[in-house]
Amino acid sequence: MRRLMRAVMPAAGMIVLAAGAILLAAGAGYCAETVRLHPYPQKFRTFYQVTNPRVPTEVKVAPGAPPQGEACCVARAGDGALWHGTRQGAVRIDNNASSLDRRQYFAGLRYLPDDEVLNLVADNARGIWVRTRTGVSHIELRAMTLGQKAEFFEKRIRERHDRYGLVASSRLETPGELASNQLEPSDNDGLWSAMYAAAECFRYAVTRSPQALASAKKSINAVLFLEQVTGRPGFPARSYIRKGDWRPADGVWHWTPDGRYEWKADTSSDEIVGHFFLFGVAWDLLPDENLRARIRVTATRIMDHILAHGYNLTDVHGKPTTWGRWSREYFESKAGRSDSALNALELLSFLKAAAHISGDPKYESEYRRSAVDLKYLDQSTRYLELREEINYSDEELAMLSFYAIFRYEQAAHFLESYRRAASQWWNNIERERNPLWTFIYLLAKPARPVSMENAAWALCRIPMDLIEWTVKNSGRSDVAMDSATDRFHERQSVQLLPPDERPVMKWNGNPFRIDGGNGGRGEDDGAFFLLPYWMGRYMRVLAE
Repeated sequence: MRRLMRAVMPAAGMIVLAAGAILLAAGAGYCAETVRLHPYPQKFRTFYQVTNPRVPTEVKVAPGAPPQGEACCVARAGDGALWHGTRQGAVRIDNNASSLDRRQYFAGLRYLPDDEVLNLVADNARGIWVRTRTGVSHIELRAMTLGQKAEFFEKRIRERHDRYGLVASSRLETPGELASNQLEPSDNDGLWSAMYAAAECFRYAVTRSPQALASAKKSINAVLFLEQVTGRPGFPARSYIRKGDWRPADGVWHWTPDGRYEWKADTSSDEIVGHFFLFGVAWDLLPDENLRARIRVTATRIMDHILAHGYNLTDVHGKPTTWGRWSREYFESKAGRSDSALNALELLSFLKAAAHISGDPKYESEYRRSAVDLKYLDQSTRYLELREEINYSDEELAMLSFYAIFRYEQAAHFLESYRRAASQWWNNIERERNPLWTFIYLLAKPARPVSMENAAWALCRIPMDLIEWTVKNSGRSDVAMDSATDRFHERQSVQLLPPDERPVMKWNGNPFRIDGGNGGRGEDDGAFFLLPYWMGRYMRVLAE
């Protein structure tokens, strides 16, 4: 094997990312540059009152606000980086870092009490004390491996985001106060929990950790229960609560006959994509035969339900849900035309996963019939032709669906079409530096150069603090704005900002949306970091 020894991102004596060997990874039949991960400076901030005795005396000096657009002060940190204070936050400039990390921006309550910086004093490491108009912030740059970061994220989920095994969003009754955390059901509890459970499956496959296995099984059981609680075979709920739990007023809810649970209906394709993605990953990686048997039964019930109802997911009223439609009739309608390439891919992925998990030839036969006779395979290659707008949620559903396709399909002529379809999605995705989609695309295009370094960089720059602070970047002079707004008519940038400088979002969000947040009234669980990290470790394209 040819060795690559070049350093990628040196920073103050620390190799942040270093290219490793070119490996034939995990028997998957692709060659990729393995990124060897080394400690990276993660950002932690602590707020203080100016009068707090822990605040160094020189920090308390406030010479006054600078003129608009000018720096009030400059400080050199212990690693040689220069910090600049302005009326719009603080800027760290490190000429020894890579181009992606050379200039880092700190603003909003994620980092500062307010954005009007009055004084800067370096600490005895690489961090900084920042005096603003209303208080003091200490920003620590703590060297951590991504493995240590994963442990931090796991701990957050266990402490504040585990709702009966479902990975739940949290609402903060007091903005920014984690102690006021209240778990709440969401439309996509099935999808988010499936992605977390899949992350734990990959973690178990890499580490053989009993905790990873226990976490995976707990969340898989919660996902399986979503199909049981409805009392309608093959029809999973979006979410559920127990009697007495708080829930939002939105959506359609039903009580179980015994009055113990209330579950949310009108289940979307998002949930079914998440379920089948998880079922395939868990089936392949977990050792528990009883659990695998339950996965097989549930996967086939859901697939049988969709087949029995003309390629639709039908609710308790017997009619298709709003988004659970994969029929030819839907594709040919005005409403379904733009969705048809994605939905055709989804159905083929469900059938391929069901055939793989069950071993029942009827699913493979139906897969071939829909792919060839009903032309779903051709339909899946028409994404760019039919697309009306860029929908980042659709990118998520497409890439999760491609995972099963490229893991289980072996026919060369089918793979050629699927690769053509995947490349159409990659047309926009490549610029996002999304680690999860990068690793899945690698399965599709094993011979194409794909940047593992960009993927690792994104994982490094996901913020440690996932409170949904308000973030505003649209006033920055260094950010080039797109003349077009996104599908929600919100402003977006041309360039990709690092994840720790933009609003907190999962992989279904627009990474070019530069303003957002909700004033610190919620905290994301962070499973969106864990899935690509552990998938990358499992695929051996990331190595600690």
